[in-house]
Amino acid sequence: MAEKVNRRGFLKAGGIMTAGTFISGGITHHVMAEEQQSEPAKPIAANDHIQIALIGAGGRGQSDTKVAAQVPGVKVRAAADCYDGRLTHAKELWGDGIQTTRDYGEILARKDIDAVVIGTPDHWHMRTAVDAMNAGKDVYCEKPMIHLYSDGPKMIETARRTGRIIQIGSQRVSSMIYRKAKDLLASGAIGKLNMVNAWWDRNSSMGAWNYTVPPDASPETCDWPRFLGTAPKIPWNPEHFFQWRKWKAYGSGEAGDLFVHLFSGTHFVTGVNGPTRAMATGGLRYWRDGRDVPDVLVGLFDYPEGFNLGVRVNFVDGGSENEGLIFTGSEGTMIIGGGGVSLSRVPRPKAPGYVIESWADAMQKEYLESYYKEYPIEHPSGPIPLAEEKYVAPKGYDDTYDHMKNFFHAVRTRQPVVEDAVFGFRAAGAALLSNLSYYRQKVVRWDPNEMKLLA
Repeated sequence: MAEKVNRRGFLKAGGIMTAGTFISGGITHHVMAEEQQSEPAKPIAANDHIQIALIGAGGRGQSDTKVAAQVPGVKVRAAADCYDGRLTHAKELWGDGIQTTRDYGEILARKDIDAVVIGTPDHWHMRTAVDAMNAGKDVYCEKPMIHLYSDGPKMIETARRTGRIIQIGSQRVSSMIYRKAKDLLASGAIGKLNMVNAWWDRNSSMGAWNYTVPPDASPETCDWPRFLGTAPKIPWNPEHFFQWRKWKAYGSGEAGDLFVHLFSGTHFVTGVNGPTRAMATGGLRYWRDGRDVPDVLVGLFDYPEGFNLGVRVNFVDGGSENEGLIFTGSEGTMIIGGGGVSLSRVPRPKAPGYVIESWADAMQKEYLESYYKEYPIEHPSGPIPLAEEKYVAPKGYDDTYDHMKNFFHAVRTRQPVVEDAVFGFRAAGAALLSNLSYYRQKVVRWDPNEMKLLA
């Protein structure tokens, strides 16, 4: 770690090739390109399509499926949702020939459906994924993987028993930016990691989940009993149906919506399984509209590998909407944000320094002679080190596409995905510790290896 990381060493530290470089103001910027980008795509036969269905066709579900359809050899064949308007729009997106239904069981009964994309509310993730895998379908399931801690073991066991592929939808795990950060950290670029700070702030009504309720929303156009599922049975409520993230009966709050991305990214970059201790605080500071989850949440987590993670989500942050992570090590910092990863490295001096001004002159002189024998003055030579190096993704880069591409490659080859049910449970399990700590008002403990809550 004492070895200087010069420009050549920085380039070699990660497995991502650079497509272009420009230098400005002591900062070197590298535009990243995907590995093996120069290799031409292999042709895919017309009869070799992966046929998929969407279950839960809300905003994120439709967005996921639009990206999935861009992957060569993937065709959308069906969609299920509890709101008729979304089913109508699914046909507008993918053709009148696709099947649409309120009952996803009808889709799972089809032998020609190879895989499903699950974009349901959180409280349906486990049931839908287990049903799909039992029906012989591979699964792409949106984050957080779980709504309850008991969901995790059921999903892991079903995937193992059925041999089905399951990918959890925290797309940062497939990002070239996070992959570069992982390589840099492993190379010792910032020394020994001791702290990670991560945040995802918003300052808008839509960012705070106040999604627009369609004018035709009613018990006739929405299958309210099916939507509720295992949630408490209450009278028809369009806000609960279309803004479900605001209630813990269906969603998982800021922890499940956004913390989980920060945990997924941190776990991927550092290669760890998760924290052992968590404490969180926050509150409902602004969006007092009937929701029962906080709009400001802050958490602090202990990792057995010797670092802490601090996370924050603020839905009333005063003007900006952004996310980022800062990895702090003994010899520098690495920042993920703004579409790239930057490295600022300041190697720790070999000499400890001294504060001796208050000593008697004779003792100062004796000490300095001894000090400089042990730590002789070194004069630096060679080129002036760069102040910072930054890698940025190419314009238009979409890590969701890479995540989907990874999933469908696994569907074809039966090779492991980058975010299986074990990884997904460890990320969501860690993130949802925040909710437990917040509501219990106490420190909570977790075994990240066995994936179990501790008393």
